[in-house]
Amino acid sequence: MSGSQQHDSSSLIVTGGTLFDGRGQQITNPGLLIRGGKVAALGASALGAEAAREFDASGCVISPGFVDLCCNLREPGNGQKGNIETETRAAAHGGFTTVCASPETSPVNDSGAVTHLIREGAASRGVINVLPVGAITRGLEGDLLSDMAGLKSAGCVAVGNGSRGVRNARILRRCMAYAQTFGLTVMFSPENQALAADGYAHDGQVATRLGLLGIPEVAETTAVMEMLLLAEETGVRLHLSQLSCARSVEMLAGARQRGIQVTADVAMHQLVFTEQALAGFDSRFHVRPPLRSEADRQALLAGVRDGVIDAIVSQHQPHDSAAKQAPLPATEPGLSSIESTLSLGLKLVTAGQLSLDCLLTALTAGPARVVGRSAELSEGAPADLCIFDPDGHWVPSAHTLISAGRHAPLFGVELPGQVKLTLVSGQVAWTAVD
Repeated sequence: MSGSQQHDSSSLIVTGGTLFDGRGQQITNPGLLIRGGKVAALGASALGAEAAREFDASGCVISPGFVDLCCNLREPGNGQKGNIETETRAAAHGGFTTVCASPETSPVNDSGAVTHLIREGAASRGVINVLPVGAITRGLEGDLLSDMAGLKSAGCVAVGNGSRGVRNARILRRCMAYAQTFGLTVMFSPENQALAADGYAHDGQVATRLGLLGIPEVAETTAVMEMLLLAEETGVRLHLSQLSCARSVEMLAGARQRGIQVTADVAMHQLVFTEQALAGFDSRFHVRPPLRSEADRQALLAGVRDGVIDAIVSQHQPHDSAAKQAPLPATEPGLSSIESTLSLGLKLVTAGQLSLDCLLTALTAGPARVVGRSAELSEGAPADLCIFDPDGHWVPSAHTLISAGRHAPLFGVELPGQVKLTLVSGQVAWTAVD
């Protein structure tokens, strides 16, 4: 071993704990050596090496860093709702090492110039990997196609519509065909805007009882079917973002059997909460798509367990306090959720509704594949990892949350799972250890 290797100040040996390798296997950690931003060795050679630091992960799980396909960093923007610095630090606190930045910025990320601005901000002030997603139409107005060639050249990993709609099926078809020519994945949140109209809650028992304007399931399912048929015709790689309905999962499974190139994700809050969360007019749970029925929740969980749904996302949407303090219909949709995503998932594990392997796969390898990346701990791989104590606890509060958004799904409630260390290319992005 050379002297420069022996005195590498960034080198680290991780001992103890359980290693989740990103390929669906949990093993007793054989020893993990990180050097030069990569996993340099696993096993006896790692334990026998010299390093500047050692981390005892006893009682912890060592996992590839989590990958989020839907995160709003709020930059460029006016800064009230957050920025790249605050929200990437919040992501690292939640164990995430890579996030796909939503195109819903101000200005919208519909050009190479805005993409470069996001990438430069991430390089200078971010603490994790940021992968920009470009707007599929100009200004996300659902009408004129954006410069997809320029977006791809600038570094966008996909194009999508954020939470906005596309004006009609003709334009949607053109979007898909154009994206296919550049080999771009399209990420669509399926919603028929005419059917959703001004709704803001699931069109079910709670909305009826409380007099809330509902969004029917068919607003999503008709859009899912339309997108699947157009993807089948154009041959584009389609990713369905933030599914919320049982019927959507059924259609997704059927499309895959027909050989359509389609992947999908679900927001963690859709797996944990239902329409009942709005029963107290709690504006935090004004989300889009809305929280639906218990039957839908169970179907979404089954989709994750069966691998029909590839990824679990945070759908992180930080807001300033004023955006969530108005009467429910006037509030802005979205949860500040990236710091709580792992903890909510561990609650599902404790309840026996997901296995730990399934949860971690949906947070790592599943989403990584969607954007053509890898998320595994093997020799030579980038040292992007999360070490968390599944038996540890923390309480989301104004003192513990890093995000500019304070509207966490569970506030002031003790949650399982404490992230001890998040590394990005071997550098500390978050640590709970002095």
